[in-house]
Amino acid sequence: MSRNAAYEQPLFRKSTGVLAGRPPGDRQSALVKLSGRSAIEAAPSPLAEALSSLPPLDPEAVDLTLSNPTRAGLSYAAYQPSSFAQEPERLGYEPDPLGELQARQAIAAHWPSCRSRPTPEQLLLLPSSSEAYHYLFLLLCDAGDEVLAPEPSYPLLGHLARHAGIRLVPYRLSYDGAWHIDLASVREARGPRTRALILISPNNPTGSYTSQIELERLAELDLPLVSDEVFAHYAYGLRPERPSSAFGASQALTFCIDGLSKSAGLPQLKLSWLAISGPSALVQEARERLAWIADTYLSVATPVQRALPGLLERAPVFRQELLARLLGNRAQLERSLAGSAASVLACEGGWYAVVRLPAVADEDAWVLGLLERKLATHPGYYYDFAAGSPHLVLSLLPPPEVFTRGTEILRREVDRRTRRP
Repeated sequence: MSRNAAYEQPLFRKSTGVLAGRPPGDRQSALVKLSGRSAIEAAPSPLAEALSSLPPLDPEAVDLTLSNPTRAGLSYAAYQPSSFAQEPERLGYEPDPLGELQARQAIAAHWPSCRSRPTPEQLLLLPSSSEAYHYLFLLLCDAGDEVLAPEPSYPLLGHLARHAGIRLVPYRLSYDGAWHIDLASVREARGPRTRALILISPNNPTGSYTSQIELERLAELDLPLVSDEVFAHYAYGLRPERPSSAFGASQALTFCIDGLSKSAGLPQLKLSWLAISGPSALVQEARERLAWIADTYLSVATPVQRALPGLLERAPVFRQELLARLLGNRAQLERSLAGSAASVLACEGGWYAVVRLPAVADEDAWVLGLLERKLATHPGYYYDFAAGSPHLVLSLLPPPEVFTRGTEILRREVDRRTRRP
């Protein structure tokens, strides 16, 4: 089920009235109507139903769905233990809707792109990238408006759009040995209520970056661009045609999202940021409106803002360790599947790998079969891969010895289903 179709399944039905003599609580249960945007998906997928009936995963099983770096056995030696929450100079509270100036100065100084960097005035601090999306949907859209989003991509976007009262309309990422934005599908998806276009660079899960040419073509549409760059620091190699950030890379009004969760491997600290570039008048108005929205909530904690400069200084050491693991695990996956009926799709960066499987079984059958052999994976349709060849999405985060066991299980299952010796 696609992310948009899932939201059309009814959960809370209209009440038909109240029976006489019901207690007050029952009357309220019948009369109170919860919002459609908060409805939970009512129809579980066949895979979800099958998984719910399985016993708990064996402790010795290999979990290649891991997304939390703090559970991946990384050393975190780059970050010295800190008692910043108890340090008196960090306990003051003088809120700035955009975030504390020192924190924004540190983000600007450590921006991944050397070609164009934001000024502190072009930055806004938020607790998470999810809240960044929410603020941008509030800024750019009225209820019922539409935003274009890539497929495949991370399924959380659909939930965020629904909660904001807007609709995501998909455009395609095409694969021909490398991933590309299908610009024709972007033009087809655009409608009279389209207000913005989302980019994820590198994409989760395909690992593809938005190229400079693609950014310039998209800018011609005169739509604001929302560039999610939380994995941007994990590029597998340098390519001049592939900017590490969309900030200042085109004439479009552009909003770039990043944060500590991925760039520093610190999701528990809850700090993200948003940078604005484009025509100066639009940037100024967007900045003022975002500051107004942010001032309504003031949800960023002061201690983490004041710790941010030191964390960003140490983050490159952590990223070096993590990037070495990502590259090593990807190389292991390619070795394990070499000569098999499965293939590892090309990738430019990020934490995940996509494996295309032979169409001898559907994705649910592949995932359940692997789970029986103590390997947990995600099916491609979780990320809205197009129907056709089945795909798996694998996390590259696990420790190498664990990941290797997982790739060996996958190879044996591929060979078994294709009857290879």
